[in-house]
Parts: sequence; C-alpha cells; structure tokens
Amino acid sequence: MRITLAQTSPKLNRSNLGEIIDIVKTNMRDSDLIVFPELALNGYLLQDKLYEDAWILDELQELQELSKNIDVVVGAALRDSDVFRNAALYFSKGKLLSQHNKVHLPNYGMFEEARYFNAGNEFESFRLKEKKISMLVCEDLWHKSVHHDLIKENPDLIIALVASPARGFNNDGLVIQKQWYEIIQTVAKECNAKLIFVNRVGFEDGLGFWGGSAIVNENAEIIYQLPNYEKLIQTFEI
Repeated sequence: MRITLAQTSPKLNRSNLGEIIDIVKTNMRDSDLIVFPELALNGYLLQDKLYEDAWILDELQELQELSKNIDVVVGAALRDSDVFRNAALYFSKGKLLSQHNKVHLPNYGMFEEARYFNAGNEFESFRLKEKKISMLVCEDLWHKSVHHDLIKENPDLIIALVASPARGFNNDGLVIQKQWYEIIQTVAKECNAKLIFVNRVGFEDGLGFWGGSAIVNENAEIIYQLPNYEKLIQTFEI
C-alpha cells in the first residue's frame, strides 16, 4: 500500500480546498491513500471566522469525485445546521466513507476549540478492502480512555490528523514532539496496528506548527518520518 503524507501549511481561508485538490491530482497516480492534517481545509485559529468558512459536505464534491482514483483523508471544519464539527473525513470510491467528529476539544491555554465546536461522542471504525480503520483528531489521542476504546475496536490501521503547535524547546529537541511520538508508538503497539500521524506546519498569529509527520508500525517503530517545520508531500510504501 502506498501512503502519501501531506504535511501542509493551511491558510485561514477557503483557498485551502483548491490547493488540496491540486495536491491530490498530482499524487493520485502514484499513491493509494493521501492524508492531510487536522483542519487542513480551514486553518486552525478560526475563531469567529468559523461561521463564514466552515464547509458543508456538498461543497466537497470534487474531493469525493477524486476519491475514485485515490482515497483521501482530510480535516475540516464542518457545518451541520447550527452545529460545527472539527472532523476527519475519509473519501473513497467516489463517496464519503467515514466521518469522525473530534471528541476531546481542548479549551485551555492557547486552545479555544470547545468555545466554537460541538464535540463528537464516539470512536468508531470502518472496513475497507478487508482492513479495519479508525480515525482520530489530535487531542483525542491524549486520553487513556480513547486508547481503551481503540483496543476494543482492534483496527489494522489508525489515522491521526493533528495540528500541534511547537512548544517546549530544549537542548534535546522539541518536548511536544517527544510526547507525541511516545503516544503514537504506545497506541500502535497496544492495538497491534500501523498508525499514520500527519501534523501540519506553518504559522498563524505567531503560533508555529512543527510537522514531523510519521508512520509507525505494529512494533512501535517509526518507520518513516518527515522533517520538522517543512511543508512536504511524500509517498511511502507500507
């Protein structure tokens, strides 16, 4: 299976859709699955822009159509009537196969997601080509209860969409990166599953995102890793 990690730098506007479509078209002949970060269609610090920039699913028909050639996983702010979700979307074979709504919305320090989004309430999985897949969004993975839910689901592949700001700089590297890698390695081993971790890069209002997207195998080994702070689209065979 060929997996493309799309470590992008979303802007705080709707132009991200055009860029994502271009990236998908460029990679669809050489890859089976392309994964974008959390809120890749919107940018992270939306705040009140959410009311203008959130998407409805009917506006993403072109991504749905492209998924006839390559599976596409993308993070988006979605509107459903008066409700807004921080969602991970899995498009395949010309349709939306699965939608995971972020359950654990951070609301501390620099994070204000619970102020704007409505939380999801379940961790589900779906089957594709005899493989069982689970999707999560960022903060979801920091909760031990979620790890237990994933173990019960027993997926073959876990996809984590992330928008993690860089913090905790020291002589040994980035503290938040080490914490994240410990989490994804633990989850992959607990579930005996491969795990795809895609984190964004770029800056928003002085907030910098570090990237470092990676693929972890069932033995908790990071088998592929993208560099920090660099916008990069790269395909790997697993």
